[in-house]
Amino acid sequence: MTRMDRRALFASGAAAALLAATGASLADTPKKGGALRLAVPRDDSLEQLARGAVFDTLTEIAPDGTLRGELATGWQTEDNARIWRFDLRQDVSFHDGTVLNADDVVAVLTEFGQAEALAADLVRLELAEANPGLPFLLANSRFVVARDGQAVTPLHAANGTGCYRVERAEDGRHFLGRKVAGHYKDGQAGWADTVEIIVIPDARVRAEALRDGYVDIAALPESGELKTQRGLRYHPSESDMALAVAPQVGMPRQIGKATLDDGRIAERWWLA
Repeated sequence: MTRMDRRALFASGAAAALLAATGASLADTPKKGGALRLAVPRDDSLEQLARGAVFDTLTEIAPDGTLRGELATGWQTEDNARIWRFDLRQDVSFHDGTVLNADDVVAVLTEFGQAEALAADLVRLELAEANPGLPFLLANSRFVVARDGQAVTPLHAANGTGCYRVERAEDGRHFLGRKVAGHYKDGQAGWADTVEIIVIPDARVRAEALRDGYVDIAALPESGELKTQRGLRYHPSESDMALAVAPQVGMPRQIGKATLDDGRIAERWWLA
């Protein structure tokens, strides 16, 4: 069989047919670039989304609900899930250039029990009581890893290992993050060049900002302002409008059940 040139494949329409046969579409393919803009109410949404952009956790819940490693590449347990060991990534740096090490992770795990660094990339945790669900618990944004256990706020000083570093931020009002070049998740997450989160307290004004093209996603908008707007999509549904999304925004096929996609919008959504 001769090998078909990729450009010829797409030009012939065969690619679209192949994707349709496999249940995918060209719109499902993430694209790099652009500025993703979100309008959120005055609650904890700004902090939740900014944390998801700037920081990583040891584990994460994938869009399909499965557990996978983030800063941890693997883990083992002993004594019926009372003792845990976590293997850490060796190719990760904080946004200030400091290399991630086991002591940074120990600072997070001490909340659960007695934690110690066995090597630069290996941590041991001993719990007072067994907890088989610990890796799932560690995916929660409460347990992001910061350098030397530093506080994750104020936002303008946040120093994480996530896909986006803080370019400009004002607590409770605004966040602008820029994609980290050469991040370990390149090609898997962090598609937009920049992510901007704007606090707009009025639900009607958030809807107007989306309708008029000032933002790409509006959280908890006034639905009446959007009923006649064509092309918008709604999560989880038009009758239960937690998020209203512009046509140019690409969304994962499966997203988290929480209003803001478990705080992972910044790294998982893109501009189509």
